[in-house]
Amino acid sequence: MSDFDDINTRGLVLVGCGRMGGAMLKGWLARGLEPGAVTVIDPRLAPEWQDKGLRVNAELPENPAVLVLAVKPQMMAEALGEVPVLTDTLVVSVAAGTTIATFQNSFPTAPIVRVMPNTPAAIGKGISAMIGNDKTSAAHLDLAETLMRAVGRVVRLDSEDQMDAVTGLSGSGPAYVFHMIEAMAKAGEAQGLSADLALELARMTVAGAGALAIDADEDPAVLRQNVTSPGGTTAAGLSVLMDAEAGLPPLMARTVAAATERGRELGKGNA
Repeated sequence: MSDFDDINTRGLVLVGCGRMGGAMLKGWLARGLEPGAVTVIDPRLAPEWQDKGLRVNAELPENPAVLVLAVKPQMMAEALGEVPVLTDTLVVSVAAGTTIATFQNSFPTAPIVRVMPNTPAAIGKGISAMIGNDKTSAAHLDLAETLMRAVGRVVRLDSEDQMDAVTGLSGSGPAYVFHMIEAMAKAGEAQGLSADLALELARMTVAGAGALAIDADEDPAVLRQNVTSPGGTTAAGLSVLMDAEAGLPPLMARTVAAATERGRELGKGNA
C-alpha cells in the first residue's frame, strides 16, 4: 500500500509550482503520486510541467485529499480567493509568515498544517518544520509529514509561536551559509589564492563539514574540538571567529533575531 493511495484516489491540488512547489511535486511523483491525481494551479507554470500528465489550471476535484499552498505570501490572498470552501481536505501551507489564523478565515472547518521548508528542499536536502491547528488529527499530521519528507527531513513544533524562529534560523539560514561561502572565498583570495580555487575550496569545505555534522553521531562542538590542536592553525582562526564580542556567536544571534522579528512583522501584515 502506497503512502499516496488516498491522494491518488481523491486528488491533490498544488497552488503555486515555482521552485519550492516544483521541488515538492518532483519528490511526490518519484514516490508514487500519480500525475493524473495532481491539479496544478499556476498561471505561469514552467514549460517543464506542461506535458507530464498533470491537470494544469483545471477545475478542482470535488473533494481533494490535500490542498498545498506554495505561493509567495504576497500572493496568498489572491490564491485563497480562487479556492472554493473545503471541509474534508487537508490544507498544507508552505508560505513564510502566513499564519494558521489567516487560513482558518478561508477554511474554518478544515484541518490546516503550516510548514516552513527551506531551499535545499530543491535537491531533497531540506529541513521542514510543521505545526497543525486543532482540527488536525494524528493521521493528518502524518500525511503532511509524508508529503514533506519527499524533500528532506521534518520536525514537528510544539506551538505556532516557534515558527518565526524556525524561519529566522533554517528558512533564511541557507542564505547565511551561501554568504559564508562568499566570505571564506574572498578571505582565501586575500591570502593569495585565485578566485576560482578559493571558491572551490570554500564551497566544498562548507558542504563537507555540513555532511559530516549530519553523519557523525557527535555534537558539533566535539567535531570542532577534534580538528583543533592547541596552538595550531585552526585554534588561531577560531580565536577570532569565536570572540565573544566581535566573533560569529553574537553576529549570528543578531542575524537570526533580525530575521525572526521580520517574520513576526510579516505575520502581522506589516509589509
